Amino acid sequence: MSTPPKIRDVRPAEFDALGRLMVEVYSSLDGFPKPADQPRYYEMLAGIGRFTEKPSARVLVALSAEGNLVGGVVYFGDMAEYGSGGIATSATNASGIRLLGVDPRFRNAGAGKALARACILLAKGKGHSQVILHTTQAMRIAWGLYERLGFTRSEDLDFSQQGLPVFGFRLGLTNDA
Repeated sequence: MSTPPKIRDVRPAEFDALGRLMVEVYSSLDGFPKPADQPRYYEMLAGIGRFTEKPSARVLVALSAEGNLVGGVVYFGDMAEYGSGGIATSATNASGIRLLGVDPRFRNAGAGKALARACILLAKGKGHSQVILHTTQAMRIAWGLYERLGFTRSEDLDFSQQGLPVFGFRLGLTNDA
């Protein structure tokens, strides 16, 4: 993908394809639970389009120059809808990012970065002071991306999901830019 990906809201006709992509991405991660280990989590991934039913959530997709779906993410403008373990859902003046996934064939082409930046811009547009997200050891590629974007570890946001350590990150926002 030599041109930057196009980022936009998912369309209902893309819900199933995005769900399949998310299941494929997450189930292929070394060290991440497989569908048989956490079936409800994978049901959520497959049904990622349902997040559009939440009033403050948006599902964004990345498209190649040819219009191919290459990735997606869920943005939460209200942390009460975020739906993770730990204390993140009680955060105020914050937006959240969950379920960032990019087709492995398009990694290192800017789709993940563009999706994360789009969420950061949405948070700034809401006037929020921070963006919160979670990741795991198995998601080292995403972990590095988040750190390059300025996110820092926030141990107070950590929790365990069925024995899997989940690590919290925060990005402080300013009103300039």
